[in-house]
Amino acid sequence: MTTTRRKTSTSSGRGAAASRTHTPAGSGARAVAAGAGAESVDPAELPVRTGEEPWTATEVTELHSELNGELIRLREEIEAAEAALTGLMRDSNDGAGDDQVDAGTKNINRESELALANNAREMLDQTERALARLEGVGFGVCESCGQAVGKARLQAFPRATLCVSCKAKQERR
Repeated sequence: MTTTRRKTSTSSGRGAAASRTHTPAGSGARAVAAGAGAESVDPAELPVRTGEEPWTATEVTELHSELNGELIRLREEIEAAEAALTGLMRDSNDGAGDDQVDAGTKNINRESELALANNAREMLDQTERALARLEGVGFGVCESCGQAVGKARLQAFPRATLCVSCKAKQERR
């Protein structure tokens, strides 16, 4: 799955928007045809933890739909944040006569919008990667220990790449 998205400039002085191609990382060799969806996923191939019911085609379809919906929502959120940033950057130049409080407020608003946009981009990358793994190989397998992440965990947080114990170890560091 390959998507194109716009990268916005930040206050570092780089040029305006530039396009880049983002190819989500997959962990397997199985190639997935462009546009392949939930129907390309065999629920029997998805790992589950001991004591969990196997995945059903309906659950896989729901998960796939949820991830696709999340992609659309995040792209719209990024567009809105970029539009807001453009407005804030444009308005920051006509601050002649602003006192320190006004200038500080503008800076805080700009930094807040940047943080929101960056968070949405990170979530978009994670969602694209989860979708690529679901349609390819590696969905539901812990990237650290190679064990099953767990069906319940993936239904609650489809972007999960670590099992609960590996995630707990990572957070303790």
